[in-house]
Amino acid sequence: MMIGVGLTLPAQNLNVFNTRRASFKSQKSPLNPTSRRHVSSASSTELTRETLSNLEKLLQKSNQPDPERVVKTSTSNGSIETKGKGLLEGLNLSRIWPEMKAAEEMSPRHLNRLQRLLSKTMEYSPRNNLGSRWREYHGCNDWSGLLDPLDENLRREVVRYGEFVQAAYHGFHSNPAMSTDEAPLPRHVALPDRSYKVTKSLYTTSSVGLPKWVDDVAPDLGWMTQRSSWIGYVAVCDDKREIHRMGRRDIVIALRGTATCMEWAENFRAQLDQIPESDDPTQRVERGFLSLHKTRGAHVPSLAELVVEEVQRLIEMYKGEPLSITITGHSLGAALSLLVADEISSCAPHVPPVAVFSFGGPRVVPGVFIGEKAQQQQQDNPWTYSHVGTELRVDTKMSPYLKSNVDIACCHDLEAYLHLVDGYLSSKCPFRSNAKRSLAKLLHDQGSNVKQLYTHKALSLNLERDRFSFPMPSCLPSPSQ
Repeated sequence: MMIGVGLTLPAQNLNVFNTRRASFKSQKSPLNPTSRRHVSSASSTELTRETLSNLEKLLQKSNQPDPERVVKTSTSNGSIETKGKGLLEGLNLSRIWPEMKAAEEMSPRHLNRLQRLLSKTMEYSPRNNLGSRWREYHGCNDWSGLLDPLDENLRREVVRYGEFVQAAYHGFHSNPAMSTDEAPLPRHVALPDRSYKVTKSLYTTSSVGLPKWVDDVAPDLGWMTQRSSWIGYVAVCDDKREIHRMGRRDIVIALRGTATCMEWAENFRAQLDQIPESDDPTQRVERGFLSLHKTRGAHVPSLAELVVEEVQRLIEMYKGEPLSITITGHSLGAALSLLVADEISSCAPHVPPVAVFSFGGPRVVPGVFIGEKAQQQQQDNPWTYSHVGTELRVDTKMSPYLKSNVDIACCHDLEAYLHLVDGYLSSKCPFRSNAKRSLAKLLHDQGSNVKQLYTHKALSLNLERDRFSFPMPSCLPSPSQ
């Protein structure tokens, strides 16, 4: 079972807010005395912004016992009066004037919330007890009924596994080089969740190599040209309270995306190869991914061998306990996650439930064709691939913080995926108003793709860039409500 998070590219020059309309006539309003005369569409926007700003100033001066709540009370004439910091929500001005959406982004209330999202103090939601439903959240029914609207527990699980992949990226870039003369030493990985412990380092090896003249022309490439590289790890939950909350002991396999020249070279080897252990000639996968999965290094086994050996050991160690195996990866790691899942699904007599949570994964397996002619076309076309599993599609245009024309670097960035999943509520409400994930890493990694309103506000809040490079918290910023 697999759930994949896919991202659609934004349309160029698509305006998020329609700040002008073909015709707009101001109505009389006790809140805006100037509305007694007709005004142009451009000036009306400025007036509504000014009115909104004045309202916010008045609200800030008022002394409310609970500023976070909206209180409705009945007046003497029977009407409903809205009090507190949520007065603007009570008025619902954006419903009356779409122009108010742009002004709402600039309101002090909105920017105060931005300050909290940019700060190092992140909001954490309780880890709900999955109990008897853990198999459902692990994908036993392909997440039927949990994606639209997105179940808050599933949202939290998707983001949580994504942060295990971020730890794999951090673990690699902290020490990317590998010795060509001896076996690598055990590697420390800063996990985002202290209830897990790393039990095994994982490596991939390319079956192709660069010509010798490359080292002569560019001798400083270093680890970029090494054939074997650290790509991830195996971790197991070792905390009794977390095991009780999840309903089982969870084994996580986390794999990073492409980083070295050799890995890029394998990505473009797009011919279809049959899986070696399969007797079915129709079961074929992309050659480069299969190479990274099966090739042994000079001092390290293949990724397939490492994973199978460790999973068999852990299954034997925790025999009799309810177990689950969760494989998660981004980009190249997402593609390898499918091959790893297939590898371990039959590595032992009684394999625990296996699920894949992938982010931005390329297509790995060929598409389904019917008829001899269609099968021949499939064999002749090396680019005939299809996605597998259940897809949760997110879009950068969903986020109120990202520009409408973000570049491909943002569209494929793992933190951008987690930001969008954290905000996703349903197809009818793509970004929820109470999203809690910190914007600090997104602003640090994709500052050029964040709207200037927020980048400028971050500077005005004296949030120095070095504050964005804070270490991973021991408790994840869960996206639940």
